[in-house]
Amino acid sequence: MTPPPSLSSELTRCGWVHADPIEVAYHDEEWGVPLHCDRKHFEFLVLDAFQAGLSWLTILRKRENFRHAFDQFDPEKIARYDLLKHESLLQDAGIIRNRLKIEATTRNAQAFLTVQEAFGSFDAYIWQFVEGQPVQNAWATLAEVPATSPISDAMSKDLKKRGFKFVGSTICYAYMQAAGLVNDHTQDCFRYSAVQHT
Repeated sequence: MTPPPSLSSELTRCGWVHADPIEVAYHDEEWGVPLHCDRKHFEFLVLDAFQAGLSWLTILRKRENFRHAFDQFDPEKIARYDLLKHESLLQDAGIIRNRLKIEATTRNAQAFLTVQEAFGSFDAYIWQFVEGQPVQNAWATLAEVPATSPISDAMSKDLKKRGFKFVGSTICYAYMQAAGLVNDHTQDCFRYSAVQHT
């Protein structure tokens, strides 16, 4: 029986992908695919903020726990979290227990709702930074892939102005990669062309 693509070892993938099935599946099915769902946008913003200083694999392994703890990343519910809820989350061993990041998640949910109200959707707002089309890069190796870009700089500045926290340029660029605003699969990766034509 032929293994599914996500488990095949014969495919060439981006250099950051290791053998962990969770990471392989994430790379093969989600990373770099243009995203247009507000709830998923918020999920990636939250997860990328919690990832700061940690490995992405650590976050992926706790992703389901995060979904459960944070009401499936519903910004309307999270925007109403109070001190009692924050203290409860700080006792949850299934997530990253960082007070500043937990408090920032509530603040970001409030800012997210404000953006939705102003632009009709967060999706409409965020895609303006790339003029509605994914940036198509053509990196030969992982070493060429940047940590920031002029676009992530501008995004970070604007998000901060709108009240978002933990949205530095590096976090914004990681979010852009995840949400498909930029195609940073390396050219030898089997997903490079597929994402390019999504």
